[in-house]
Formats: sequence, structure tokens, C-alpha cells
Amino acid sequence: MSKRLLRSGLIVSTMTLVSRVLGLVRDVVVANLMGAGAAADVFFFANKIPNFLRRLFAEGAFSQAFVPVLTEYHASGEVDRTRQLIARASGTLGMIVSIVTLLGILGSGVVTALFGAGWFLDWLNDGPSAPKFELASLLLKITFPYLWFITFVALSGAILNTLGKFAVSSFTPVFLNVAIIGCAWFVSPNLSQPEIGLALGVFLGGLIQFLFQLPFLYKEGMLVKPKWGWHDPGVVKIRTLMIPALFGVSVSQINLLFDTFIASFLATGSISWLYYSDRLLEFPLGLFGIAIATVILPALSRKHVDQSPEQFAHTMDWGVRMVLLLGLPAMLGLMVLAKPMLMVLFMRGEFSPNDVHQASMSLLAYASGLLNFMLIKVLAPGYYARQDTKTPVKFGIVAMITNMFFNAIFAYFYGYVGLAMATALSALVNAALLYRGLHMTGVYKVTAETLWFVIRLVIAGAVMAGALLWLLPGMAVWLEWSFLNRAMWLAGLIGVGAGVYLVAVMLMGIRPRHLRAAS
Repeated sequence: MSKRLLRSGLIVSTMTLVSRVLGLVRDVVVANLMGAGAAADVFFFANKIPNFLRRLFAEGAFSQAFVPVLTEYHASGEVDRTRQLIARASGTLGMIVSIVTLLGILGSGVVTALFGAGWFLDWLNDGPSAPKFELASLLLKITFPYLWFITFVALSGAILNTLGKFAVSSFTPVFLNVAIIGCAWFVSPNLSQPEIGLALGVFLGGLIQFLFQLPFLYKEGMLVKPKWGWHDPGVVKIRTLMIPALFGVSVSQINLLFDTFIASFLATGSISWLYYSDRLLEFPLGLFGIAIATVILPALSRKHVDQSPEQFAHTMDWGVRMVLLLGLPAMLGLMVLAKPMLMVLFMRGEFSPNDVHQASMSLLAYASGLLNFMLIKVLAPGYYARQDTKTPVKFGIVAMITNMFFNAIFAYFYGYVGLAMATALSALVNAALLYRGLHMTGVYKVTAETLWFVIRLVIAGAVMAGALLWLLPGMAVWLEWSFLNRAMWLAGLIGVGAGVYLVAVMLMGIRPRHLRAAS
């Protein structure tokens, strides 16, 4: 089992790496085109809203509810019954999302007023941010259809993942990045408002991703005609699991959206600085945390169907260890190398040294919560695989209230950086509650061996961070260097950090056998 999970995890991580690298290239292109000004704020806002809903209708709540039920049907060996479930689920979900998408396009002004209240108030009072409200309403009309496309992309990916075909769904996001980059290069320069070209890239990226997965579904015999099936037993089970999960699985996204709401009242550039720092955070989160969570949910679902509680706990332990092994150096690396990374990736064109400094502050705050974000991705499937979506909701509500409380305090004193701090702290609360729930019910408990494993990782991580701080040149030197010098130094520091961490881990006695807890 551990070898199969490792192999699946490696496939997902490799494909995700390609996607994340292109995602960084996309952000470099966008930063060069628009920097962190008003137009950038508006584009990121218009891109964030459909992506937030995507977490609710697609990759988040729906996938967490759909995969365990589909696994149960698939395990029965009845292909026709499984195909019928897919047809009913896709038809029902598709109808709901079609209505939501249409309402979002027609009511883009209302959506903008709701989540960009600061801009809306300025628009009412002819304030300086009034053009932001008008532009955001326009861009939302272009980006909102992305929600419809990505919902079916996520459904297709869930089906393929359940069948053990992880590569396709992991590679699919590449097309979104390619579409945005292509529009930034060939469409935006010909428009008076280049942000409109980027919005078109989001639309085309969703369409291409949708079309790409259809042949693979056909090959597996799972490309079926969607049918309305609100009262179908399988659909009833999915929506019963999904409705509470709509909130529970998307707490971090709701927190980020709430940050955007508050940031609309802050200085111009706040949304962009939070976006660029969040993008760097998403790189290791997607590469390691989401990749591990992607392969662990179907595995945990099978263990639940097979009624193997011991193997269930072993699989969870494997996920936690992998997240800590990979997430700890990523977190420390982001914190130590925040400014160099932002300089190398984004400091050109409209993106200034001041933007680097401002974004690095929020990156430090976000990065402090990286391990907790990753642990949430691994701990939450421990509930969803057992078809328990209500318990994470309770924890999600607590984390949400915590985030709002910290937002009110930290945003007052620290501005946009306070928003990132509050998000990181709410992730700590969420992860702690998720683990406590699994521990109290006897589903998963951290063993003494795993605890000793963590202590050794912390020591190795501290050695790595110390080495990087010792080698890191001052920021004045970084500003004087050419792009090539910066890139070479950054690559060298990352390589040295990885090497030091690997050696330190080995000196601490950690061996491959410590990652075979799922066997």
C-alpha cells in the first residue's frame, strides 16, 4: 500500500509541479504587465470569486462527498450502476451550477458590491476607487463562466482519481496557465485595458480544461449523458454529505475571500500584495499538501469500505508524515527567502522594489501557517472518507469565527499583513480541532514513533534555516544585482537548503522505512 501511495503521490506531485511552475510563469507575466496597481487588484478580485465558488461546487465540497460514494459504487463491481450514478450526479450538479453561473454573469454588479464593498461605496459617492467597481463588474462577466467549466473538470478528475488515473487531473490545470499566459502575450497588449485580456484567458483556460478530460473519460467508459437525478439514492447520499461540507471544506477559501472584502477598504495594492504572497504559498501547498490529499482520499475510502480501521489509521499516519517531511522545509524556506523569491519572480516591469517589500511581509505571515494548511488537507479526508461531513463543519465554524476575530484586531494594527496573520492562525485552530476529533474518536492518534519523527524533522529544519540565514546576502546587495545574478543566487540557496536538510534528516536517523507506515 505504501509503495502504491508513494507512486500515486509522485505522479500527482510531478504533474502538479509542471502546473505550479507554469502558474509562477503566469504570475511573472501578470506582474510584469500590471504590477500591483489598481488594475491588478481588480483582475485578482474578478479571478478570486469564481475560484472561491469552485471550491464549493467542484474541488472542495463536491469532491469530498462524491469520491467516497463513487468508491462504494465502484467497489461493488456493477459498472452500469456506477455509470448511472455519474450521469445523475453530473446532471444534477450541472443544472445547479448553470443557474449559479448565469446569475453571477447577470448580477456581476451585485457580487462586486457584496465582496468589494469598499469600491462600491466609493462608486456611490464618486470616490477615487469608483472605476475599480465598474471594471470589476465587467471582468466578472467574463471570468464567471470559468465556474461552469471547472465544475465538470473537477467531477471528471474525481472519477479518474477513483479509477487510479491521477496523471490526467493533475496535469489539466496546466492549460489554464497556458491560456492566461497566451492572452497576456498576444491579446492584452492590443487592448487599452490589458486586464480584460487576462480575464479572457481565464475563460479560455476553463474551456480547454473541460474539453481535455473528455477523451479520457470516454476511454474508461465513464463518459455518460448527464441526467437530472435529485432524488436518486446515490445523489441523495452525495448531497447529504455535500451540504454541510460546502462550508466545512472551504473555510480557508472563505477566510481568503473575507480578507479580500476587508482589503477593498485598505490602500491600493493590498489585494495584489496578498495575491502574490498567496501564490508563492500555493506552490508547496499544491505540490505536496494537495497532492498527498488527492491520493489519500480514495485510499482511505477503500479502507472504510473494507472495514479496515487499522489500515485506515496507518494510511493517515503516512499522509501526516509525508506532509511534515516536505512541508517543514518548504515553510522555513519561504520565510527565509521571501524577498529574494519575490525579486526574482516578480520584480520587473510594473512590479517595484516597494511591492517586493510589501508582499514579503504578507508572505511571512502566510508561510507561518503553511504546515497547518497542509495538515488540514490530510486530516479532513479522515472524516470525508468515513462519510462524516458534519464534524468538519463544526470545526470550520469555529475557525471562521476565529479568523474574523483576529481580522478585526490584526487588520487594525497591521493592515493587509494582519489579514494574512489571521488566516494563518485560523488554519492552526482548524487543524488542531480536526486532529483532536480524530484522536477522541480513536480513528487516528499520533504515535510516539511519529512524535519522535517530528522532533527530528524540526531539528533538521532548524539546521537548514540557520545555514540559509548565514549564507543570505543583504537586501541592498540583491537590489544591486542583475536578474541573472539574483536567479543564480536564489537557485543556489534553494539547492544548498535542500542539500543541508537532506543531510540533516539522514544524520538524525530518518530512513525510507519511516515513510512506510501505510504498509
